[in-house]
Amino acid sequence: MHYSSILEDVIQVADKASERVLHIYQSDFKVNYKRDDSPITAADIASHDEIVKGLRGISRDIPILSEEGVDIPWEERKHWRRFWLIDPVDGTKEFTQRTGEFTVNIALIEDGEPVLGVVTVPALKQAYWGVKGQGAHRRDRTGRIQEIRVVKPKSARRVVASKNHLNSETRSFIDRLGDHELVQAGSSLKFCLIAEGRADLYPRLGPTSEWDTAAAHAVLTAAGGKIHTLDGKPLHYGKENLLNPHFVAEGG
Repeated sequence: MHYSSILEDVIQVADKASERVLHIYQSDFKVNYKRDDSPITAADIASHDEIVKGLRGISRDIPILSEEGVDIPWEERKHWRRFWLIDPVDGTKEFTQRTGEFTVNIALIEDGEPVLGVVTVPALKQAYWGVKGQGAHRRDRTGRIQEIRVVKPKSARRVVASKNHLNSETRSFIDRLGDHELVQAGSSLKFCLIAEGRADLYPRLGPTSEWDTAAAHAVLTAAGGKIHTLDGKPLHYGKENLLNPHFVAEGG
């Protein structure tokens, strides 16, 4: 598959989903809770529906796995060589707290690797995308598009941490790094900050799921960065257990 041939269409799908999310964000929305006590709003559902419709318009042959539609049995998923992996709204806590740091995420996974990813930031009117072997780009709120690239860290590395999920284990890992600057951000924006050279390292020693990381993982690797588990292995997608192991994302 020529990923670049579908990139513009995927960006349009993400933009349409972002419009629906932003409309709800600007309203008096209601917050409900799933069985695991994680929050969900009408924006999650509206974005999911818009993305699924759009991706099926691009190809009806590529299966779709979404945070809001995860009841697909492993016996079916284990045969998928290529599939879409989406998080309709990553950072629902940021959404409900109205910080603006929530994202819409679409990734194409092939043989366990994210080869294309689009991340939009509806409230900030920004977008990021990356394609394997073809670089990564950022679109700002004015519509200007520029190529982005990771940078080599300075002596004091800029370490990204979650605003809502900075646990003691991650805090200890960061403290052991020595001299550093802490940069806090929500959702998959943490990876994008590294991809555009505004941060250097993001350790995550807490729970995440595959859809939380896949799209921004594609952006980061296309920008020259990488993500690896604590034992140095690449972060892999399409597992029976959809939880990620602990990992570290880094730039140059």
